[in-house]
Amino acid sequence: MNESLPFGPSPGQPESVTPVPPERLGVDIAERLASVRRRIAGAAHDWGRDPDAITLLAVSKTHPAEAVRAAWQAGQRRFGESYVQEALGKIAALADTTAEWHFIGPLQSNKTKAVAENFDWVHSVARPRVAQRLSGQRPAGRPPLQVCLQVNVSGEASKAGVEPGEVSALAEAVQGLPGLALRGLMAIPAPSDDFDEQRRSFARLREAFERLNACGYGLDTLSMGMSGDLEAAIAEGATLVRVGTAIFGPRPPARQ
Repeated sequence: MNESLPFGPSPGQPESVTPVPPERLGVDIAERLASVRRRIAGAAHDWGRDPDAITLLAVSKTHPAEAVRAAWQAGQRRFGESYVQEALGKIAALADTTAEWHFIGPLQSNKTKAVAENFDWVHSVARPRVAQRLSGQRPAGRPPLQVCLQVNVSGEASKAGVEPGEVSALAEAVQGLPGLALRGLMAIPAPSDDFDEQRRSFARLREAFERLNACGYGLDTLSMGMSGDLEAAIAEGATLVRVGTAIFGPRPPARQ
């Protein structure tokens, strides 16, 4: 495979995270990684999937570089970040590794240069203009930046992404841009504890993916599923799941 939380805060209060002693950090993260990998393998078995066809992306946003290194030492190789400045510090701190860095947060035009220069993947392309900037700013000599188009499968006004019916137009605008390789689709559905509702949301992304491939796009990546719904995502064909809390524990406040 390409790859006991404290009680929550009182209502209206920021989440308090108890620091983990350094000697426990690596052990805790290794144990959580193993647990997540078992979940992926179990879901793959349940739905007739090959677990080796499902990539685990460890979402390390807001967690310190030492936590990322602990995950690396436990065998994890792919990491997801949402805040550019914070990510750049971690990329520098792990420059002695071959970690693969995925940008998964909303991408503003004034951040595209740093992303194009430092990341391997971008999962959140939602506008042709952003794709064009990434293309023009990808350094010569670097491999193409691997990109996914973000789709708003739940119709939430607060979420980035194009509507499912607009995916074809965006794919046409992105496909063929120099310095980019269009790999697939990504979604962050509205939260739900209902397994069937989770599946319905992920099915909308899978169906958009299948429509594009029927038109010859040759996509291979369905980036969907997180700590609370990865089983439903795998049931609907996820090839990459983005897991943070279940690996790194409660999320500290963002540094950016």
